[in-house]
Amino acid sequence: MTFVDVDDQAADTISVSARHEAELVDGTRVLLLNDRGWGSSQGWAATSVADIQETTRAVVGPDEPFSGRSQEDMEADHWASLQQIAQQQGVIVDAAALRRLPHDVVLSQQVLARITPR
Repeated sequence: MTFVDVDDQAADTISVSARHEAELVDGTRVLLLNDRGWGSSQGWAATSVADIQETTRAVVGPDEPFSGRSQEDMEADHWASLQQIAQQQGVIVDAAALRRLPHDVVLSQQVLARITPR
């Protein structure tokens, strides 16, 4: 699950932060990534909920391949890294299980208020 909020309150252009968490069976959440976000010179009125959700998933997901690495390598490293972060917080989970979890993107009320309904 990733929570998206407005990062620059004064900006007319898109600027958001993203907090990626795993929700456990008992409803508690474990922070996996808190250093992500993105921006665009595009104004809020020119985007949609679906656009923001899609971009957010890409920003917190596996990076694009570089230096001869394959997409599969990048995905394996990404999920192994998230597994390690969860385990450092006492959550025993394997990378494959994390990968299978649904990835909901939750937009804050501030984000929703800035998007013009389509």
